[in-house]
Amino acid sequence: MGIQVEFNLDLALRAFSTEGRDIKECLPEKIEEGRIYEFLKKGQRNYWLEGEIPLLETKGNQQLSKPLASITILEAMHFLDPTTEKPYTYGKYLVNEVYDVNDKTIHFEGMNKV
Repeated sequence: MGIQVEFNLDLALRAFSTEGRDIKECLPEKIEEGRIYEFLKKGQRNYWLEGEIPLLETKGNQQLSKPLASITILEAMHFLDPTTEKPYTYGKYLVNEVYDVNDKTIHFEGMNKV
């Protein structure tokens, strides 16, 4: 038996108001520069706290969008859900820059901001 931990180079959230998902598991309806948002992910996840990472939309099964924004994770903590006894990661992120979905500019190479 071991400890299952995932290291994430980005924050991937579901589309706004995805059915069956908590609002914190989803992207905000409108991503605004300078705002702080909360997030919730299943499992024990580690995020880079010392710089900017991309914010992505996930459809599940590692189907990810291109970066929607550049964010900084401000805090991340792990907890056990008392009803399921499963680990979750809760946190807050600051939106540094929002990208136009039609823009073809590359903003990140891996986790490095260009």
